[in-house]
Amino acid sequence: MVNQVQSIALDKLVAHPDNPNRMSKAKFAKLIRNIEWTGRYEPLVVRPSPQKLECFQIINGHHRWRALKELGYKTADVVVWDVNDQDTDIMLATLNRLGGSDVLDKKLTLLKRLNKSAFDGRTAELAKLLPQTSNQIKRLTGLKISDCRKAIENRKSQTLNPLVFFLNDKQQEIIENALSAAMGKVEEHRTKAVKNAAALTYIAQYFLTSAKSTGKK
Repeated sequence: MVNQVQSIALDKLVAHPDNPNRMSKAKFAKLIRNIEWTGRYEPLVVRPSPQKLECFQIINGHHRWRALKELGYKTADVVVWDVNDQDTDIMLATLNRLGGSDVLDKKLTLLKRLNKSAFDGRTAELAKLLPQTSNQIKRLTGLKISDCRKAIENRKSQTLNPLVFFLNDKQQEIIENALSAAMGKVEEHRTKAVKNAAALTYIAQYFLTSAKSTGKK
């Protein structure tokens, strides 16, 4: 029966090597506590393993599998889908996007493989199946994995903090005009968000310097 839940031994389940999904230690601890408290969890989605006889490869539910092992479970409730490699890649890039976060280089590996082998570069068609837009897929698949790893290392040393506030129409107009005027004073950046952040920082620094020189606080 399609989608029938069955019980399979945990040691018969194997992780997909290109699973891009990762969960923080804090979220994983919450997942363990949730399963421990309720005794319930969403059945894992697996397929017959292409490499290991009598085993099943996990498509969706890697963290639940790990949590069940941590809790001492011997079996897991699963749904077995008979799907090929291409459909498995699509599901890895889609289902696992709903929780945790992506390991960028593995996500790029999936996107590049799908874009090249399954869709022959037709990113618009691939975008119909994945969370990313066609343009996002083009940008991501154009990146080198080595460059992404360098960017990740650089990002780890720089904490990005969001600023959220609301403006009326007049305030928005003034600030946008100020940002536009300050754009020529900052270094060239690739994205609008980074340009705005640099311009806003320039305006704030200019104000602080001016206030200091005039003795105002």
